[in-house]
Amino acid sequence: MAKKMVLGRGLGALMEDANDGGAIHHETRITSELVSEIDLSKIDVNPFQPRSHFDEESLNELAESINKLGIIQPITVRQVNDRFQLITGERRFRASKIAGLTKIPAYVRTADDQGMLEMALVENIQRQDLDSIEIAISYQRLIEECNLTQEDLGSRVGKKRATVTNYLRLLKLPVEIQAGIRDKLLTMGHARAIIGIDDPTLQLEVYQRIIAEDLSVRQVESVVKEIQDGKPIPATSTSNGNEAASLESYGKLKSHLERYFNTRIDIKQGPRGTGKIIISFRSEKEVEEITEKMELLNLE
Repeated sequence: MAKKMVLGRGLGALMEDANDGGAIHHETRITSELVSEIDLSKIDVNPFQPRSHFDEESLNELAESINKLGIIQPITVRQVNDRFQLITGERRFRASKIAGLTKIPAYVRTADDQGMLEMALVENIQRQDLDSIEIAISYQRLIEECNLTQEDLGSRVGKKRATVTNYLRLLKLPVEIQAGIRDKLLTMGHARAIIGIDDPTLQLEVYQRIIAEDLSVRQVESVVKEIQDGKPIPATSTSNGNEAASLESYGKLKSHLERYFNTRIDIKQGPRGTGKIIISFRSEKEVEEITEKMELLNLE
């Protein structure tokens, strides 16, 4: 099975299958630009990219995340004859190669369409079904690709600069947490509290507790304050040793299921021992393969 390329729900819902026999597949229009899955071999890096050094360890870590969770944010390219030139996303492009992907989701732009791109992104932000990560990605693209300041961006989308900043900070969170926001496993309020922690390892630990113990935003803010004061992560009033053991069991179950089904698995624990196991898929073929594996387990 091909490795996953994950898009947010609002964006992913717009993807439509298309088979043109060339380098581009699963393409659709989002206002004035095209989202496609492009062969990595068809993409050339931007010769004017000012950044020349990429930390190898950081790229390997990103590649591991891509293998596990897929690509949340597409790269941006422009088409030049029968090939594509990278505009933004070189770290994702390089890490995808390390991860063994053959295709990558990309925004495809034509040259000299700055005004059109800005219009398209602003229009897309106004949609009601975008999650916080998709909004943050659109904000970042407007800043990077349209050369806007945060103040300029705020005036274009009708938001205060502080609001824009809060959304952009979400993209600094570990990709696992970004995926959790996208899948509505936690709220913007939870995420804003987690951002107050500098250590990504502690951020992930608090995120796992939010999922496992169904913590409220107020409870998370209390946990974060204790961490900022240099204290050990406090237990919530509902947590105990059994719940900690359960969290470890859920992690093992998640890893086991992901290896077996070769796709992303989410486990959301509710109150009083209830919860959900969510199996993700991106195509009819993946559904068939998952079904076949379930039949082997007599789960049908």
